[in-house]
Amino acid sequence: MGSFNTSFEDAFILVGFSDWPQLEPILFVFILIFYSLTLFGNTIIIALSWLDLRLHTPMYFFLSHLSLLDLCFTTSTVPQLLINLCGVDRTITRGGCVAQLFIYLALGSTECVLLVVMAFDRYAAVCRPLHYMAIMHPHLCQTLAVASWGAGFVNSLIQTGLAMAMPLCGHQLNHFFCEMPVFLKLACADTERTEAKMFVARVIIVVVPVALILGSYVHIAHAVLRVKSMAGRRKAFGTCGCHLLVVFLFYGSAIYTYLQSIHNYSESEGKFVALFYTIITPILNPLIYTLRNKDVKGALWKVLWRGRDSG
Repeated sequence: MGSFNTSFEDAFILVGFSDWPQLEPILFVFILIFYSLTLFGNTIIIALSWLDLRLHTPMYFFLSHLSLLDLCFTTSTVPQLLINLCGVDRTITRGGCVAQLFIYLALGSTECVLLVVMAFDRYAAVCRPLHYMAIMHPHLCQTLAVASWGAGFVNSLIQTGLAMAMPLCGHQLNHFFCEMPVFLKLACADTERTEAKMFVARVIIVVVPVALILGSYVHIAHAVLRVKSMAGRRKAFGTCGCHLLVVFLFYGSAIYTYLQSIHNYSESEGKFVALFYTIITPILNPLIYTLRNKDVKGALWKVLWRGRDSG
């Protein structure tokens, strides 16, 4: 099980994928490649959003926040997972576990809210094009971004506080990071009242955003259907379809994990579902939202040619 230098009272053992030892080397290579590409792709988007004046628009302002979120979100769990897969050390201190739980929930909750803000931005651009710049002025964009981060951290503070108030029995977590449902399975006391409070918070931070996003895209689809150009319709629906794919992957896995009873939660299935929103979604966001975009490609070539000329 790897080294274990602290007492059981001060640390937890992360089981990870040790039940499938033959799968661990494959997962290590797969996750390392995806993690590297996630860091590379999202860093490029953040840099281009700052360097190219053409990308100083509300859409790319929010996309740069999404890229920063994805960088932090995946980094909050993947390095620990890679160490776990090597079998070097499968332990995490109690304080480290609480910190990981808080940061992970805060970043995930922030992304839930930020995706709603981005859907509203697209709704304003498609359905209110003449008033778009008046609606999405810089002050509002900054306020919405701050509100997204604030709501995410408040939600995490509430849920982590509720979890920490419960007495825990045991030290073994059947997961590759400190995931809330697995953490609550160690509770010695009855978790029914705590789960009920958490469920309300999760509905607000997960279900309500999904409903708002779907509502925005219904209005967008209605506006696109009025476009006379078939090529324009095809392009718009293709873009919206890709965006909704990311939304469904992210929210679908989050709903599976957080909106079911702890007693019905399958730890084995939960580990593989968690791979989707910790590994797959963060790399899909830069591919779908920006790197397929002509403006981003143009900005990238401009930066590359500038670097070649200066060299």
